[in-house]
Amino acid sequence: MTNSTQEATPTEVVAAFGQTWANHDLDGTMALITEDCVFDNTDPAPDGTRYVGRDAIRSAWAPIFNDPTSRFEAEETIEVDDRVIQLWRYSWSDGHIRGVDVMRVRDGKVSEKLSYVKG
Repeated sequence: MTNSTQEATPTEVVAAFGQTWANHDLDGTMALITEDCVFDNTDPAPDGTRYVGRDAIRSAWAPIFNDPTSRFEAEETIEVDDRVIQLWRYSWSDGHIRGVDVMRVRDGKVSEKLSYVKG
């Protein structure tokens, strides 16, 4: 991230967010989202489930963080104003999917994470 006198860019916030995911650090990840964060899950198809707020999001993400074989890998990251679009690959013990997140950053934290997967 930038030095302490400057606010982190949206891409820097998302990079830190991604690192906490890679480390399976749920508490660290939760610290990087706003209290009113919105998460649109990819499941169930076709529209997924919307979770609002830290408690709801924590319960949705806990199974992913508790699976030691799971990992997200960023493939490409694009910043446009307060939004970060990130193409990714999510792998687990016997498979993977690819998808994209459209994230919004507010006050140095992720305030919206809209997730989509390939067919």
